[in-house]
Amino acid sequence: MRHEILKNIKRLVIKIGSRILTAGENGLDRGTIDRIATQVASLRASGHEVIIVSSGAVAAGRSALGLVGRPRTIPQKQAAAAVGQTRLMRTYEEAFAAFGANVGQVLLTREDLADRQRFLNARATIDTLLGFGIIPIINENDTVAVEEIKFGDNDNLSALVTTLAEAQLLLIMTDIDGFYSADPRTDPTARLVPLVRAITREVEQAAGGSGSSVGTGGMATKLVAAKKVVKSGVPTLMVNGSSPEIIIRAMAGEEVGTLFLPAGKGINRRKHWIAYTLRPRGRVIVDQGAREVLAKQGRSLLPSGIVQLEGEFERGSCVRVCGPDGTEFARGLTDYSHAEIAKILGHRSHEIEQILGYRYGDEIIHRDNLVLL
Repeated sequence: MRHEILKNIKRLVIKIGSRILTAGENGLDRGTIDRIATQVASLRASGHEVIIVSSGAVAAGRSALGLVGRPRTIPQKQAAAAVGQTRLMRTYEEAFAAFGANVGQVLLTREDLADRQRFLNARATIDTLLGFGIIPIINENDTVAVEEIKFGDNDNLSALVTTLAEAQLLLIMTDIDGFYSADPRTDPTARLVPLVRAITREVEQAAGGSGSSVGTGGMATKLVAAKKVVKSGVPTLMVNGSSPEIIIRAMAGEEVGTLFLPAGKGINRRKHWIAYTLRPRGRVIVDQGAREVLAKQGRSLLPSGIVQLEGEFERGSCVRVCGPDGTEFARGLTDYSHAEIAKILGHRSHEIEQILGYRYGDEIIHRDNLVLL
């Protein structure tokens, strides 16, 4: 099965974590980066298009600032990234130059991908770089990102980039052999799971947190990333980045790491953008009848089904749609602001114009803008 899935992959995203790229507190590990470049060059020679989502900028720059351990504040992280990003890119440039390959830097914030036009512009940039034979090296723009717009970890970023670039595989390089049934650092009975057919609640419960001073992600964030990717119909492969020739072996179909199978056909790119790229601005709580109609019949959300609102948002914002118990089951783009919905919730659609004095449409969230989670 694995060989059949991987043999037709042309474009892939490789996510490389800080723990793979850095030598403890001593900055970048040039030997590891050289080995990665060798393997990526081999993939390119066989016809693959490779996009790299790379951590390591903050870790590379903190030694110059005299920081011990992970930066504790956003300004410290931004300063470390400003110093380290140039060092990281220079190292990649030198490593790939040995194979006659060039790299291009792409720095992103969540805001870049939340805006649909900028999302499409970023996609066009990546496509153009690949068209010229350039290897895109993508990282979060830590020098300007703040809490409200930061991705939070490059696992999440790699999932969004996989969808952005319409890649056919996400390959996550981490510091353990793959996904385990429990945390192998604390549970001696933990076993490697080579194949995950579906990311269930039991699978999610087996994931733990971050255990490093140089990385921001852990198994939990990698699982969230894998879930986003497989939802779009794309497989995810998690491997130990420290293993020899791991990229080549993985792409050859060798039984290494953990393969997460795609979730059937997957949702379309725009709905994936709504569900996983946009930051929800509020919550719309619906009654049980509306929940069942939305979940089982694929209908639009009407004002009559809404019982409560939380948060403030404008027309066109992404909002969480929650059932009577408060559990989120969908997300969507609202056709009305929170102030407008507050006046018309519980009412019939034909009453909207009478209450507001105008009407954008009958739906609060049209089914084309609604994604079931």
